[in-house]
Amino acid sequence: MPHPRWALLSILAAVVTIGLKLLAYWLTGSVAMLSDALESLVNLAAAVVLLFALWFGSFPPDETHSYGHEKVEFFASGFEGALILFAAGGILATALPRLFAPAPIEQVGVGVALSLVATAVNFATARLLLKQAKRTRSLALETDGRHLLSDVFTTIGVVVGVALVSLTGIELLDPLIALVVGLLILRTGADLLRRSVHGLMDRALDPAEVGEIRTAIQGQLQDGMTFHELRTRRLGPRRLADVHLLVPGELSVRDGHALATLVENAVEGALADTEITVHVEPLEGNRGPGHRLEDDVAAGTQTVATGNR
Repeated sequence: MPHPRWALLSILAAVVTIGLKLLAYWLTGSVAMLSDALESLVNLAAAVVLLFALWFGSFPPDETHSYGHEKVEFFASGFEGALILFAAGGILATALPRLFAPAPIEQVGVGVALSLVATAVNFATARLLLKQAKRTRSLALETDGRHLLSDVFTTIGVVVGVALVSLTGIELLDPLIALVVGLLILRTGADLLRRSVHGLMDRALDPAEVGEIRTAIQGQLQDGMTFHELRTRRLGPRRLADVHLLVPGELSVRDGHALATLVENAVEGALADTEITVHVEPLEGNRGPGHRLEDDVAAGTQTVATGNR
């Protein structure tokens, strides 16, 4: 689980960029720059939520949360997605009236300079968060990093647009750019909400990861053995799985336990931070009427149930 200090870094970056962007809006009067500042306000709220998620998620498993607290990351990601949608709505509501009553913008040079400094701060912070998210597989950090990176691109768009307004004198470009920014932010928020819902619904791991688990299990089975009911899900940065091994009924309890341990170690070795629970069953009478084990062994296939798809 990532350390909460990464959330503090995000909070500091948000405070700095809010100040810079609001000053840029106050100097220029650009509604596009106001839309950019509103998104940074959402960044601050999201960073506070991230701080809570990293703090709460770092608690070890206890009697009431036997699997740990990392799932709070999905709630944090969903909340941030909702905040982004709220910001997008505010941007669109601010920009639409300006379409019918465009206003001139002033002191463009100073406003652009302030926005570019804010962009540099966000870009550096986003790179650090995304690097840490990749190392720890933290959805909350990845969400915040992606949000900051999208803020970088929208700010660049706003700066280019404001410069075009200054050069061409076409005041209508200012609210049009703000509308484009709002729609882009809307898309980002919807994507984050989708991913958080998938996590809360215990969606299966990616097919490539499931394939690695299947290969690791199969590598530990002897001739005539197979498996089924493989299920997977993600819990914060951890991967969870469970599987049923089908073995000859005369296999001793000791040998069955040893085989299960081999499978657990193989899976954890193939895919780091993966916890798998193995259930051993006798081959006889486990595949239903009309189903022959020989068919599975000959074809080299296993029945895989990957949960919600």
